[in-house]
Amino acid sequence: MAIIEISPTAQDRIKSLLDRDGKLASHGLRLKVIGGGCSGLQYELGFDEQVGDDDNEFRAGDVRIIVDDKSAVYLAGTVLDYVDTLQESGFKIENPNAKSTCGCGQSFGA
Repeated sequence: MAIIEISPTAQDRIKSLLDRDGKLASHGLRLKVIGGGCSGLQYELGFDEQVGDDDNEFRAGDVRIIVDDKSAVYLAGTVLDYVDTLQESGFKIENPNAKSTCGCGQSFGA
């Protein structure tokens, strides 16, 4: 079972971004939790081609997802979605492990 769930909309957006940059075959989306932000922890998303010994790699549709062991503790059960509406546009993270979040939604406490 995957650590996080990637919605079909998010899968399509990730694939589109990787394909645009010619990296679909070589890179995956790395989802990471780092210290910082107003609530103590924040999410970091980026494209990476390196998979280390402490990384978990899985596929979501046509894209690879990479989550390191340390981040996996905070991300278990998380859903990554992509929204594009008049009010907001971007990746949206629904994390059941977040005990508190800041007003902007960029950081959380666990």
